[in-house]
Amino acid sequence: MVQCLWLYDLRSDVLVLLMSIMLLELQISDFAIIDRLRLQLEAGFNVLTGETGAGKSIIIDALGTLRGEKTDPTFVRAGCSRARVEGVFSLSDRPDLVGVLQEYGLYEEGDEQIILTREISGESGRSVARINGRPVNTAALREVGGRLVDIHGQHEGLSLFNTRTHLDMLDRFGELLPLREQVSAIVTELRQVREELAEMRRNEARRQDRIEELRFLVEDVTAAKLQPSEEEELLRERTMVQNAARIIGLVNESYGLLYQGDEEGRRSARPIVETMAKVLTNLEELERYDSGIGAMTMSARELHYQLEDLATALRGYRSTLDGDPARLDEIEDRLTVLRDLQRKYGASVAEIMARAVGASAEIEKLLNSAEFMATLEQREHVLLTQLGQHAGEVSERRRKVGEQLAQLIERAMGDLAMRNVRFAVQIAQQEDAQGAPIGARRVAFDRTGVDQIEFMISPNPGEPLKPLARVASGGESARLLLALKSILSRVDEVPTLVFDEIDVGVGGRAGQVVGQKLWGISDTHQVLCITHLPQVAAFADAHFHISKEFSADRTRTNVRPLDEGERVDELASMLDGTPSEHSRANAREIVERANSFKREKKRCTCTDIFRTVVSKWPVETQPAASLRAMLCDATPGRTTGVPCVDQM
Repeated sequence: MVQCLWLYDLRSDVLVLLMSIMLLELQISDFAIIDRLRLQLEAGFNVLTGETGAGKSIIIDALGTLRGEKTDPTFVRAGCSRARVEGVFSLSDRPDLVGVLQEYGLYEEGDEQIILTREISGESGRSVARINGRPVNTAALREVGGRLVDIHGQHEGLSLFNTRTHLDMLDRFGELLPLREQVSAIVTELRQVREELAEMRRNEARRQDRIEELRFLVEDVTAAKLQPSEEEELLRERTMVQNAARIIGLVNESYGLLYQGDEEGRRSARPIVETMAKVLTNLEELERYDSGIGAMTMSARELHYQLEDLATALRGYRSTLDGDPARLDEIEDRLTVLRDLQRKYGASVAEIMARAVGASAEIEKLLNSAEFMATLEQREHVLLTQLGQHAGEVSERRRKVGEQLAQLIERAMGDLAMRNVRFAVQIAQQEDAQGAPIGARRVAFDRTGVDQIEFMISPNPGEPLKPLARVASGGESARLLLALKSILSRVDEVPTLVFDEIDVGVGGRAGQVVGQKLWGISDTHQVLCITHLPQVAAFADAHFHISKEFSADRTRTNVRPLDEGERVDELASMLDGTPSEHSRANAREIVERANSFKREKKRCTCTDIFRTVVSKWPVETQPAASLRAMLCDATPGRTTGVPCVDQM
């Protein structure tokens, strides 16, 4: 039997099912009313339920600290000195995150997990963050944690209200980022050309003065005949000449001991080299009688050679020594020249030499400024033309993608009991005489192109479209966020998405749709959701119940996973407060309805897999008929596809 999970792995470029990163475990200690908590999550749709005040949102706050959010002393459990939060994430092939970890020195080849830790002081509220056991600053934690977990709540969909994020959302949805990168490269070069042109135009007014100024620098450096590292060599030589007598004395004494012995009679008059040669002769003769001293003979031979080499080197070094006072005067004069140049130009010798090279190039430009400017202006014109073409293409694509996104969001909002909502992507451009040519107009641009993107919404019939940030209420923004996430999840790179009570104000059939959409997002992401709606909780792949316990005048939070029977009781409690046969029956019906939906969506997309695999495998190695039979015999896996080929 071929498993669909294996098939999805083969065709990961078509369906992203096997999540490379997910939150495996969350451990919390002495955080708010939580004393000890260990939560092991599943890869799909995880649901947390429980009474208000049991600590569900506290878990979300704890996760927020791993994203680098601010901490304060109130996070620490009363009577404790510090709180601790740790998240363990699985890690496989994720080049973008591996690159970030390597940049901070936090990744080693073969690492399969990322462990984020935050400890918070109860006295000051300050925290210490670690990634894989190594201390990091908050910026690094924010960089890494923000790529691992995204938290959304009824009042936390702030990215929706930030117009700067609307452009990124639209471009990710429309897969326009590669085109945008081309625009960015053109803009970068264009700005460099314009900066160079502006500098030349500024210099044109004082061109002759600038040429003279640069010529003085070049003439000074040329006349001084500066050499790299010359100053260091002069200082070393000056020290040698100033102490020539003592240096020559030390060298002569050392050489004499090696080759001439001690004439003053303090030691044997025999030279060290000669003495060592005698020792070597003795040992060589001794070795004929006792072969066991071979190692000593070899050491003596090496010492003899080394002493001869040392004596030769000392003799050569002695011949280079010069104690002539006239040479000291020459060195002082040369150092004075170097010091004068350093004071004049306020830089080191190496920097002055580099300036002279640059000055020569600038003189050439200034003497031929008209030609250089003409060349730059021509390049500016070419780049502006290219920018207009590429940015215009991106803009047109954005208009089409914006219409598609608006239709999908309106449809999703209708599913969420907001059928009258109208949504639109407003694309505006600003006139600029120095901008990119778009048709007959000149339009302002930046590295993203020429468009200013803003999401517009009309929540009620007859009302005009207005900016999303000024119109959507908390409940509307939560549902709009869910609609966007369900649509954009396939291009969202953050692997773990947390939804904190975004179903507030939703009920009935709309609640079931919320559950469907959240479970659908879990096809490509790990989803953690806090909910009060049984219609949402019924879609859980893993259901956890959160409760408060009281002991010894203390309150603590307890989390436990629920089996199928306990899930029914929990949903019944959510429906009716206290489980009864009637509420249990309703709960079982809700669960069965959710399971039926999930089973339907779990059917293998055999047709799609069949076409993809056949297109990638050589026909001679995998005959189409046998491959088709293999696929249709596959165990269904999770996706949003169509029935098996044989059922169509």
